Amino acid sequence: MKTINMNKSLVALAITAVVLCSTSVNAKSVGDDVIAKHRAALEVNTDGKGTNTGFVYDGKLSSAQMKPVKAKMCGAKGDPLQSGDTLEVHFVYSSAQVQPGPTLGACLAESTMNPGLRVEGQVIVLANDTSAMNFSELAKVSQANGYHQAPNIPTDMGVPVEYLGSTTGPSYNETASPLQVSWSVRPQVAVVDINSVGEWCEDNVFDEDHAHGVRNLVKNPKLLSPISK
Repeated sequence: MKTINMNKSLVALAITAVVLCSTSVNAKSVGDDVIAKHRAALEVNTDGKGTNTGFVYDGKLSSAQMKPVKAKMCGAKGDPLQSGDTLEVHFVYSSAQVQPGPTLGACLAESTMNPGLRVEGQVIVLANDTSAMNFSELAKVSQANGYHQAPNIPTDMGVPVEYLGSTTGPSYNETASPLQVSWSVRPQVAVVDINSVGEWCEDNVFDEDHAHGVRNLVKNPKLLSPISK
């Protein structure tokens, strides 16, 4: 795995998800961040509040990997995570002189309220499998040349899809986000051990303890930017 270093600091990390009920397990779905359509199944938004919307992993996990966990993983707010859930991890970089911390507010500084923002996105599916990718390793933060970095962002998940956008979340369904973001989203899905995600939610520098909702899919071509592959 190669290391990705940037001349911006990683200051926020969020796991984005919403509830989607299937026949046997609860699944979470990721946002409108152009996940490769060959790897995901589109679901229709039903409430505009970040639930039952977006894309979910359409690959196959083994019955052992799909075994439900008994513990309430990352359930501080809303439904806890469960085996088979699909999440999108956002590694948020900022040009402001800031330190890693909670929420998107960590990306801003009084002197730089509209900084250059870049998000490295990786979609993951949760498996009850200790041999799967460890989320604490995936979300590890270190410093390189004075900048905070996420050195373990996967480099073997396909060529990232790049496009210009904004911050996400159901609060921006009707009102546009004031922040502009350069997005880079990997098209393939990583299988991650759900137990490691639960442990990470218990203690991390970003104070992340639950999965966030996503905004409605943007379908109006006039609101979409060109996408490079």
